[in-house]
Amino acid sequence: MAKTSTRSKSSPTFKCSECGWTTIKWVGRCGECQAWGTVEEVGVVSARTVAAAKVAHPAKPIAQIDGSEAAFRPSGVSELDRVLGGGLVPAAAILLAGEPGVGKSTLLLDVAAKAAQTGLRVLYLTGEESAAQVKSRAERINAIADTLYLAAETDLALALGQIQEIDPQLLILDSVQTFSSAEVDGAAGGVSQVREVAASIINAAKTRAMSTIMVGHVTKEGSVAGPRLLEHLVDVVCQFDGEKHSRLRILRALKNRYGATDEVGCFDLNEDGIESLTDPSKLFVTRTRNPVPGTCITVTLEGRRPLVAEVQTLLSRSNAPAARRATSGLDSARAQMVVAVLQARAHMDLSSMDSYIATVGGVKIAEPASDLACALALASSMNEFPLPQDFVAFGEVGLAGEVRQVPEISRRITEAQRLGFSFAMAPATPEPLKNIPDGIRVFQVENIAQALDIAFTQRQKPTR
Repeated sequence: MAKTSTRSKSSPTFKCSECGWTTIKWVGRCGECQAWGTVEEVGVVSARTVAAAKVAHPAKPIAQIDGSEAAFRPSGVSELDRVLGGGLVPAAAILLAGEPGVGKSTLLLDVAAKAAQTGLRVLYLTGEESAAQVKSRAERINAIADTLYLAAETDLALALGQIQEIDPQLLILDSVQTFSSAEVDGAAGGVSQVREVAASIINAAKTRAMSTIMVGHVTKEGSVAGPRLLEHLVDVVCQFDGEKHSRLRILRALKNRYGATDEVGCFDLNEDGIESLTDPSKLFVTRTRNPVPGTCITVTLEGRRPLVAEVQTLLSRSNAPAARRATSGLDSARAQMVVAVLQARAHMDLSSMDSYIATVGGVKIAEPASDLACALALASSMNEFPLPQDFVAFGEVGLAGEVRQVPEISRRITEAQRLGFSFAMAPATPEPLKNIPDGIRVFQVENIAQALDIAFTQRQKPTR
C-alpha cells in the first residue's frame, strides 16, 4: 500500500453566519452567498489528510446495480406524488419549506397518515409542538393510523434513538431548525446545528433506505433558512405557498433529483384538513346566472399544469387629478401597461377612470398570457357589455397592440374544452393549431383591435 502522510496545521478561520462558507482570512462579502458583513472569526480549524481505509462495498459496473431499490412508491397523496415525480423514493431526503402558518405541518401529518394507511411504517418527530397538540390536529383532520408513530423530541441523539427503535420506512422531521446536538456548539437553528442535524438524519436515511421529509423555515425574503449546504445535501427541495386568506395551497419542486421541477400540486386547506385538488379551477371561476360586464376567463399555466382563472375589472369615474390603478392577484406593472395599450391602440379613454383589476379565489397570475383577458375585461366594463360565460381568452399583449404567442396553446384550449367552454380566443400562429378537441371554436387574433372586434361583434368567422 502506498504511504500516506499525515500533516496537521491550525489557522484562524472565518465563517459566514448565513451559509457557513469558510475562509482563512476576513472578507467583507461572503464568497458563496454574496452577503455583506456576515463573515466572522470562529477560531481555528485542524486540517488533516486521512489515510486510505479498506473499502467495505467495492464499486460495481453500473449495469450490475439494482435499480429497483430506487423505485417510486405512492405516498397516498396524489398531488405530492405528482410533484415528486411519482411518489416517495427509498433513502430520498426531501426538504419542505414555506411561510409560517401556510399549512406545512397539516400537509405532512396528512401525508404521514395516508402513507401509513398504504402499509408503510411512519415516524413523525415534532420539535415545535407537543405530542398531545399533534394528536389533537390528527383527530381533527382524520389522520389516525395504526402504523403512524409520534414522538416529541428536540435532541438529535434521542431522535436517532427513536429511528433505531421504530425502524420506519418514512420519517417526517418537523422541523430541522428545532433539533440540536449536544456535541456541537451553538443553539438550535444555528448554522452548525442545522448542518449537523441534517447530515445525521440524511446519513440515517441513506443507510436504512428510509424516505425522509424535513421541514425547513424560510427567511423574510422567502428563501430556505440556514446554510445553503442544506439544499445541496437533500435530494428534493419543495416550496409550499399560499395566501393566508385563501384556501388554495400550491406545492412546487425547486430541486428534484428524481423528476421534473415544472410540476405543481394544488391543495385545498379548510377547517376539516387539507385535500388534494385534481381540478383546482373551480376555486378561481365564478359562475353566475346572468353574465356581468367586466369579467373574462383566462387559462394560465402553473408549471405544466393549465389552470382556468377569472379576471374581474371595475371602472368608475375619477374625481382626483390622477386616476387610480389598483390590482390584486396580477402584476400591477403589466396591468397598467394593458390600460395604456387600450388607450393608445384601441382609442379607449381611460385617463379619467379609476380601474380596479383582480382575480377570483386569491390566485396569483404571473405570466403575461393573462394580458388579453385583462384587456377584454376592461373593455367589457367600459362598454357595459358582458362577455359570454362560455368564453376564454389568453395571449400576451405588446406595447404596439399586437397579441403575441404563448406556450402550450393547444393544452390551454383542451383544458377550456374539458371544463365546458365553447369559445376560445388565442394568439395567431404561423401554422394551424394541432390536437384541438371538438366542441370548442377558436378565434385566432393578431392585435388588440381585432380581439375587441371579435369579442363584442363576432363579425369574423373562427379559425381552427
